[in-house]
Amino acid sequence: MTSIHQELIGRVSNPRLDAVLLDTPFGFQENADEVAVRTISYFREHVGCEIRLASFRHSGRATALEFEQFLTRLGDANYVFAGPGSPTYALRHWRDIAVRERLSAKIREGGCVAFASAAAIGLGAYALPVYEIYKVGADPTWTEGLDLLGEIGLRCAVIPHYDNREGGTHDTRFCYMGESRLRLLESMLPDDVPILGVDEYTACIIDIDAQSVSVRGRGGVTVRSRGIDRRWERTTFALSELSHPLVAPAPALAVRPPEPEGTDGSPMLEQAREWALQGRHALDRRDIDGVVAAILETESLLDRWAADIVGTDERDRARAEMRNLVVRLGDLARGGGHDDVREYVAPLVDVLLSLRGEARRQQRFKDADRLRAILVQCGVEVQDTPSGTAWSLARS
Repeated sequence: MTSIHQELIGRVSNPRLDAVLLDTPFGFQENADEVAVRTISYFREHVGCEIRLASFRHSGRATALEFEQFLTRLGDANYVFAGPGSPTYALRHWRDIAVRERLSAKIREGGCVAFASAAAIGLGAYALPVYEIYKVGADPTWTEGLDLLGEIGLRCAVIPHYDNREGGTHDTRFCYMGESRLRLLESMLPDDVPILGVDEYTACIIDIDAQSVSVRGRGGVTVRSRGIDRRWERTTFALSELSHPLVAPAPALAVRPPEPEGTDGSPMLEQAREWALQGRHALDRRDIDGVVAAILETESLLDRWAADIVGTDERDRARAEMRNLVVRLGDLARGGGHDDVREYVAPLVDVLLSLRGEARRQQRFKDADRLRAILVQCGVEVQDTPSGTAWSLARS
């Protein structure tokens, strides 16, 4: 797939490439570090580009800072690659809505999500627990997928390794399920949810701008519904054709789906995004005061609009923008010497301590503890005293 990676990277690398490797699918393996190093070396030596590691191996063990750093790298990237491992393990640790939102943004706003093997299984609305069925003996079933393809109107179940023949004496097609188990699995899907099968050494490239699908590589791409197949090899065709002929074809889709009233297009969220954009520009200029101002304005927006956003996800999205700025400001501050760091981070620490103090006054002790944990992870020691809260930088 080297030439495929090169082609896709060429589409998103103007003016710059920011490629990341997600290690979650193989994060449980004892050789996870080795797999990550080999993958990064492959991209450098064969694809001809640098790819950074966006590490998130276990949602329960990652610190608040590590999770925010992962989200920031994922959000900033314009090329996201994930591959082999366990689909159910990856999905279990990608369940956080913030992870799916970052991936969905690549589809809505530009960028490339290049998922292979286990990671590709997670793209559909329904995901195949392949190891649990094939290796452990669990009854055939589906689990909930990320439904990223649903962003473009293609609600399906993705099955890679569709033409696998490793079994020799037994049927290992359809990602090791074989025909009999595939039929049972197919019967469990809603009538309007087809199976999208991708052969080994084959790429199914969906170009949202062009509303087209290209099939590259050794094999083909198959859409299957109720035992009836439609297959394409080494060709390019309209995205709408991925709908099964027996199902009413999907309408042509715009590059960006319409946004629901009162969510993505709300005045509050638009203002938060504008301040986040100004904050990123300030980061590029190393303007610390400008970044802090953007964080403060975002926090003020959350306070002013609190009564109007109850029951929506707008607060979470605005907070995500603010956390992104916090993480990137921390990265910038770490670029200076220890004597310089306090000057850089003092305004940010004061903001976080103020938010922590407000949380404590409102008896939101879980939020207060989380803010303190973020500061500790950043190397800030917090001391609560009878006269108030003080802080200092830990020395390594």
